[in-house]
Amino acid sequence: MRKALQKKALLYDKSGEEHYNLISALHKSLRGSDPDAALYWLGRMIAAGEDPLYIARRMVRFASEDIGNADPQALNVAVTAMQAFHFIGLPEGDLALAQAAVYLATAPKSNALYAGMGGVKRSINETGALPVPLHIRNAPTNLMKDLGYGKDYKYPDAQFYYHSKSELPHEDHLDYLPDKIKGKRFYRPTNRGYEKTIKERMEQWRRLGQKHDKKPS
Repeated sequence: MRKALQKKALLYDKSGEEHYNLISALHKSLRGSDPDAALYWLGRMIAAGEDPLYIARRMVRFASEDIGNADPQALNVAVTAMQAFHFIGLPEGDLALAQAAVYLATAPKSNALYAGMGGVKRSINETGALPVPLHIRNAPTNLMKDLGYGKDYKYPDAQFYYHSKSELPHEDHLDYLPDKIKGKRFYRPTNRGYEKTIKERMEQWRRLGQKHDKKPS
């Protein structure tokens, strides 16, 4: 009876408030670079009967919205996890989602793509359908060339721009797990391969978090 009641407590209406609370918790844990909380809320949603492909779609969106080109591989990881789950299904496929969730949580974050597209949409709403400048129009016919289509267009030389930013999360240190399991670590990266980089990054975040917690309020 206890087990049945516990499982019932996990279940939620997929169109109700708890559905949105849990996906919000997962999204914010990913954004806050907390892989332990991300795994926890992912597990909660799967245990509650959420459609895993819905979770996968949200992580694909997250890869572009919150990580973007700070780590272009994140989108590949998220899409591959969705495809892997679609191929394997439950219960084995949950590990593909877990792998993607940990990767997204520990990846450097940037919302530059999201902000950029937001600016584009506002501009289109304000200015409407502006005409394409003549020099970058396609000119497949002589008439179009006579009208100035493609005139003075020159193929540009390759240019490279370098811009470095800190890959550390925001200075504000927050807890993303419930109070009862606050500080619990589910993900423990090894010293092998890319996980070594993740481990070093997480250790640095934790040191910064400890320093922030020690600051006088």
